Amino acid sequence: MKWNLPNILTLLRLLAAPGLAVMFLYFTRPYADWFALVLFVTAAVTDWFDGYLARAWKQETKMGAMMDPIADKAMVVIALMILVGYSTEHWTPWLVLPATVILFREVFVSGLREYLGDVAGTLKVTNLAKWKTTAQMIAIAVLFSQGIFEHYLVMSSFGMDQALVEQIMTGQVEDVNGLRWKFEGMVWSGRVGLWLLWLAAGLTLITGYDYLRKALPHLKET
Repeated sequence: MKWNLPNILTLLRLLAAPGLAVMFLYFTRPYADWFALVLFVTAAVTDWFDGYLARAWKQETKMGAMMDPIADKAMVVIALMILVGYSTEHWTPWLVLPATVILFREVFVSGLREYLGDVAGTLKVTNLAKWKTTAQMIAIAVLFSQGIFEHYLVMSSFGMDQALVEQIMTGQVEDVNGLRWKFEGMVWSGRVGLWLLWLAAGLTLITGYDYLRKALPHLKET
């Protein structure tokens, strides 16, 4: 095993994946959301850097090629699990279906690659698959930010009755605590995050079918 910088970044990203769940075990919200968001975004950035550096420095290795997709999948799977588990009842049904599509595709393709063995290496990652991963990463980051807006809104309105909150939202009472912009941030980050996650789910289905189509000749041979 060659411990060059690209491989170290990939390994750190792999170790960061369970760290997302740890944030919610040891920290209260919204601090857990903040830490998870920062950790996830940092890991997503290293995903681009380790591949770029490996190619630029000609340090591509079998270990890096093996760990990179595992780290990506671990980050996405654990992040989706957290988002579904900690989302409000209003958002949960809309999260479950795209999350299910994404998780099913990852499990199915991973099993298919394992079955194909050495042949799987000949099925190259397409540009569309890279766009799928990018859409997943951005969607998850935006949805983590939705949790931050939501909890700051709850903290800012703590102790207020519903009538007062409604008066602040409609402009009848001065918005000293910034409830309106926190509410808008919560709503729009949730909507945009969901739109992007559904987009990622659509790309996931397309790339999963494309991988299966390319793998079928090899399946027939076996």
